[in-house]
Amino acid sequence: MTGLGEDYATAGFARRLGWGDRPAVLLVDPAVAYTRPGSPLYLGTGEIAAQAMAALAASARAAGVPVVWTRVHFADASCAEAPLFAAKVPALKAFAEGSALAGFAPPLSPAPGETVVVKHYASAFAGTSLAAWLTSHRIDTLVIGGFSTSGCVRASALDALQHGFRPMVVREACADRAPGPHEANLFDLDAKYADVIALDEALTEIPRRGPDQDQDHSAVRR
Repeated sequence: MTGLGEDYATAGFARRLGWGDRPAVLLVDPAVAYTRPGSPLYLGTGEIAAQAMAALAASARAAGVPVVWTRVHFADASCAEAPLFAAKVPALKAFAEGSALAGFAPPLSPAPGETVVVKHYASAFAGTSLAAWLTSHRIDTLVIGGFSTSGCVRASALDALQHGFRPMVVREACADRAPGPHEANLFDLDAKYADVIALDEALTEIPRRGPDQDQDHSAVRR
């Protein structure tokens, strides 16, 4: 997409939002449904992305940066909490109560005390308290990975921007059913709604913005 990228840049797209001062890592729906062969939602590169998400979580925990998780949950296979969404995507029954596909995909698992947002729709913000939680913790940047790139990751990054948070979508920490939708959505996110960054950048920048670093910077300012 080199030529297309140049065209977008000339037209004024793909400017950088840049990092804020207080990030959180947001891991969107890293469920078994996306990493287990035979699942209707299986993603061929899901396990690779899960390893990258694990690296993000480890880096954030070491730096004292919050890690926030989302999971889709329905009371039963009717998915009555989101009837039109379920009518469009019947495979959502994978997230019904009791489904073996609904849990977090190894090696991913929330640590004690980490926030888990339960949702019924694509966006991590739709019908949840996520925006209020982030605001109350003075978070200004979301480092995002998850499943899938064209679905819940895209919706969550778009809503992050619309709620006033800087979305940093980590390329290696996302996955989709096929390379085409994955790459097209990363391109479009980077052009309009988010900064799409490499895992190496995220792992470099997260430790620079932990609470201890924040205190050091405050001391310098005084």
